[in-house]
Amino acid sequence: MALPFTEAASLQKITTDFGPNPTKVEFYIYVPDVLPAKPAILVNPHWCHGTAEAAFRGSQYATLASKHGFIVIYPDSPHDADSCWDVSSRETLTHNAGGDSLGIVSMVKWTLAKYNGDASRVFATGVSSGAMMTQVLLGAYPDVFAAGSAFSGVPFGCFAPTSRNNSGAYGYWNDDCAKGRVTHSAEEWAGIVKAAYPGYDGWRPKVQLFHGTKDEILDYVNHGEAVKEWAAVLGLSQTPVTTTANTPISGWTKYTYGPSGWLEAFSAAGVPHDIRVQENTVLEFFKLNYTTGYFSWGQGSATGLPLRCARARKF
Repeated sequence: MALPFTEAASLQKITTDFGPNPTKVEFYIYVPDVLPAKPAILVNPHWCHGTAEAAFRGSQYATLASKHGFIVIYPDSPHDADSCWDVSSRETLTHNAGGDSLGIVSMVKWTLAKYNGDASRVFATGVSSGAMMTQVLLGAYPDVFAAGSAFSGVPFGCFAPTSRNNSGAYGYWNDDCAKGRVTHSAEEWAGIVKAAYPGYDGWRPKVQLFHGTKDEILDYVNHGEAVKEWAAVLGLSQTPVTTTANTPISGWTKYTYGPSGWLEAFSAAGVPHDIRVQENTVLEFFKLNYTTGYFSWGQGSATGLPLRCARARKF
């Protein structure tokens, strides 16, 4: 049953100290007037040249948050040149090392404490640079996020410069990655993700990927590389277990990997970089539209086998 619907809530900027934020990412939040006892949290980073307000107005997530009772965090990029996200620096790609990703995780922790949020139900989704940041958050903070959904992004670590040290490379544009010239074996991609959090052997988030076959900004090759990366991280076969045509809309094909559906990949035939966000498909994957039996961190496994390690997290 959905919560009583209200449109009185609005986007708010948080100006108080919310924790470590080395690159000074700005923090905007949407909190519905009616919340359950322990609300889930959705993080929605914007695209390049975008803003938190544009992300807020450019999708249905706030409306759906009021309907289903979850909180939405809209981070705002601190990088004035293009308002892209830091997805290339050593800091952002490493657990608790700094960069934009640490500032965003601080927003999550502040929100959990402020609103008695459900730490087992924290999710991320974004488009373009926001999709790239979504994959950064899943790779560097698998202990924070239960799942992520990325539209027209690139694999975790793809934007890291190869010609020089990437420490402090906050505004780096990797043209080789953007044009699909950065490829690795599945094992190499998995190694890049696992190096983000040395020694971590715990539970890994679910992943959902969308990409248009005619993407002119971030080449479609990146979609296949991301599938390789996350399938390997999750211990899944590169061969989908199911293929469903015309899902969620005509011309799009859904590929599901692993018996538990832990990885979903959608190929949008003929679609350019400006892909249509499928909010309801995202919410269904996260089960944010559920009031009972919802999905949470530590619940189940990618392979359908008992979890090796799903230790409690500390915030």
